[in-house]
Amino acid sequence: MNQEIERGHTSMNTCDTCNKNFTNKSHLVVHRRSHTGEKPYSCDQCGKSFSENGVLNKHKRTHTGEKPYSCDQCEKAFARKDKLTLHKRIHTGEKPFSCEQCEKTFIDSGALTEHKMIHTGDKPYSCDQCGKAFSKNSRLTRHKRIHTGEKPYSCDKCEKSFSQNSALKVHKRIHTEDKPYSCDQCEKSFSDKSTLVHHKRIHTGEKPFSCDQCEKTFNQGSHLTRHKMIHTGKKPYSCDQCEKAFFDKSTLVQHKRIHTGEKPFSCDQCEKTFNQGSHLTRHKRIHTSEKPYSCGVSFTNNRNLTNHKRVHTREKPYSCKLCDKHYTFSSLLSTHKKSVKHLEIMNSYNDTVPPSVSISLIKCEEVYIKEEIKEEEIFEKDPLSIQMTADNIDTLSIEM
Repeated sequence: MNQEIERGHTSMNTCDTCNKNFTNKSHLVVHRRSHTGEKPYSCDQCGKSFSENGVLNKHKRTHTGEKPYSCDQCEKAFARKDKLTLHKRIHTGEKPFSCEQCEKTFIDSGALTEHKMIHTGDKPYSCDQCGKAFSKNSRLTRHKRIHTGEKPYSCDKCEKSFSQNSALKVHKRIHTEDKPYSCDQCEKSFSDKSTLVHHKRIHTGEKPFSCDQCEKTFNQGSHLTRHKMIHTGKKPYSCDQCEKAFFDKSTLVQHKRIHTGEKPFSCDQCEKTFNQGSHLTRHKRIHTSEKPYSCGVSFTNNRNLTNHKRVHTREKPYSCKLCDKHYTFSSLLSTHKKSVKHLEIMNSYNDTVPPSVSISLIKCEEVYIKEEIKEEEIFEKDPLSIQMTADNIDTLSIEM
């Protein structure tokens, strides 16, 4: 008799589509919605609908900002209990889900499922507009925003919007000045993890991205992508106000500011503004006196350090095509090209010299630019005292 009741109970709670069994009828009702697509619970603030009331309640916290589940080891709080459980594993180091094909372990089952697709090559979710395939439906959803231009995540402190919530979270740290990712080799800290990973390669010298057409290597994949266009000659991003074209979109955006005069990056310590974020970063070192690039002597930017290293290597990458002279710095080559000696050689290659140059040759008959002194004497006196920018090098010594 008991067995009959048990069988009857089981049959009542079996899905007639996939034969899955449930211990109670309410679970079966919710499960059936996965087949029918029914979502009877909708949000009154954004219209999003859900198959379960509990999931709707969790969703509503995205609007209210409520985070009732907080970590007892740090200040982080979460809207969902399962997110807190996952977060705690960061502190404990626990990774209970392991791949049976390799030794990799993960903090949650979703990450393991995604990882397994590396071995199987399975990408079941494909874009109906470009054919690109993905291992997760959430990644396909994000990808589709490239085609639609949709940016549903907006900053409540400025007008910027983003296609991904993670990008919005990183952006908000600009306003809060929160930089939770710090380098263990220097005092620098960053607002997002990927920038820290890139930064660390300055210390290690690692350049994991290599060009298959030449021997050049790069510390970032985006730099390799841009470099490859040199080989193809392709410049897909063109300016609608002039004929200039560029390898990548970010360079085009920066270029357009020449036409608009826009300088969106401003210093919070003085009134100076810049058209590129990197220029603002370099400028701020004037106020902080920070010189993060060092080689015995310290410098505010990497370009100056690169130029300085030529003091040690004696590399002379700048050459005059007419005179076959080579120089360490571009400023020295520019000085050479203005010299009487160089202009005379130009004259020997051309029947005529522009009037302005002829006049300067007449005026400069007794003016000599001491090219012979330039580099060798500077090196011998004090190589480390040389500062690499054109403004810092005394390239000319003129006598009348």
